[in-house]
Amino acid sequence: MSQFQLFDSVKLKEAIALTDGGTAPEGTPGAIVEVFNDGEAFMVELFAGWVKADIQGDFTPANRDESDSFMETIGVETVSPQQLRLVKPARETIGVRGQILAVLDNLSEDKLAEILDFAEFLQQKQQQSKVTQL
Repeated sequence: MSQFQLFDSVKLKEAIALTDGGTAPEGTPGAIVEVFNDGEAFMVELFAGWVKADIQGDFTPANRDESDSFMETIGVETVSPQQLRLVKPARETIGVRGQILAVLDNLSEDKLAEILDFAEFLQQKQQQSKVTQL
């Protein structure tokens, strides 16, 4: 299993060229949005500073505490694990439900049916446990 997982918060350990031109410097923050070949490479959304959109739709500098502010995306690039440093694992930021939903998006209908059967089994088990406690 890879040291990095889907939706982990990461930073670049070295500068990388951006597909659209320019360079993302060392220390650029990002989030893993796709995992290739069981962690041989990752698609990472890279971010610049905090911004917010003005009335014309242009981005203006902001700070993270301002309402409607967000981190501007500067690129989505394929990065090797050697170029990344883990900042915060996804399990600490998006919770179990978010992680499950992300995994479900990548499964076949057959696997989804298996998961549904298992989830219904767990639901029945939980309901039986509640009845037993009464």
